[in-house]
Amino acid sequence: MRRHWQKKPLLIRQAFPGIEPPVSRNDLFSMAADEYIESRLVQQKAGEWTMRQGPFVKRQLPTVKTPAWTLLIQGVDLHVPAAHELLSRFRFVPDARLDDLMVSYATDGGGVGPHFDSYDVFLLQVQGKRRWRIGHMNDAALIPDLPLKILANFQPEEEWVLEPGDMLYLPPRWAHDGVADGECMTCSIGFRAPVRDEVGREVLQRLLDGEEPVANSALYRDPSQPATDTPARIPSTLQEFTKEAVARLVESPKALACALGEWLSEPKPLVAFDEGAPLRHEADIVLDRRTRMLYDDEHVFINGESFRAGGQDAMLIRYLADHRFLPAAQWGRASDEARELLAEWAQAGWMHSTGDDEVTA
Repeated sequence: MRRHWQKKPLLIRQAFPGIEPPVSRNDLFSMAADEYIESRLVQQKAGEWTMRQGPFVKRQLPTVKTPAWTLLIQGVDLHVPAAHELLSRFRFVPDARLDDLMVSYATDGGGVGPHFDSYDVFLLQVQGKRRWRIGHMNDAALIPDLPLKILANFQPEEEWVLEPGDMLYLPPRWAHDGVADGECMTCSIGFRAPVRDEVGREVLQRLLDGEEPVANSALYRDPSQPATDTPARIPSTLQEFTKEAVARLVESPKALACALGEWLSEPKPLVAFDEGAPLRHEADIVLDRRTRMLYDDEHVFINGESFRAGGQDAMLIRYLADHRFLPAAQWGRASDEARELLAEWAQAGWMHSTGDDEVTA
């Protein structure tokens, strides 16, 4: 983090020695048929690039003997325990930044062309070999009229072949091109990098949604307004009134922090939770792998909702958020109010008792 994070690339040979793919090829193909899982098929044939969005039934995919095609499955960590466990190994970066684990399956020569990402990424080889070429992104021009964002003037500066267990870290906007050397599978661990305007819109929208009507809220008044011969002009006093109204919305740092936490903890699109079972007092608690849980000094945020927490209860809930696990002996010491809240979260399917036949942390 000190030497490379958002500064320069890093190749780590055998970062994960003896690693096995978190999902088999056949299971990956089955995931591509699920309408609730984001999938893409990229193929290069006779110099032409094509890209299609899933879902795909198996017969719609090329055969594994067909060269130069790639299947990309997003958010595999939400559906496969081994993928979620692998993603959890990257929690040395704050959860608010950690996004998801994508699996890329490719046949010989498969890839998505030279491109750049606007976020940090770890590229972990889990099966077969992939040749990576990287370089500074000196020219962002793209090849026109393609379904993919492929750089027109990619200038590679370094090149490596990654084998299972090898991993390459790339900061944002580093140009790179990965091509399968035979059949291969790569895991991409990506991070959230929201655009400033996006953060502003999302937080302001949550502030607006949370506003309660005020009975005696100030009305716009203009007792000094003279008669006008330019009735279409917006009065400057109304513009100033609007400016003050917007400023009032964002004047509370705590309200801003709460809105930000709710947005950051919002589950992924298409994520749905099944109704859960009551917590068993003798069992430990684990978060469902689809649950996003964060906290700040005043609140705890879980799946887009916020709750105030203090004292011993805050310590317990923060432990649960950091470790995604809470021993029975600890949650047994929670207050009645906190235990009731945990029970509600369990009923919603956001967490489970260990040993339950549920999709868990």
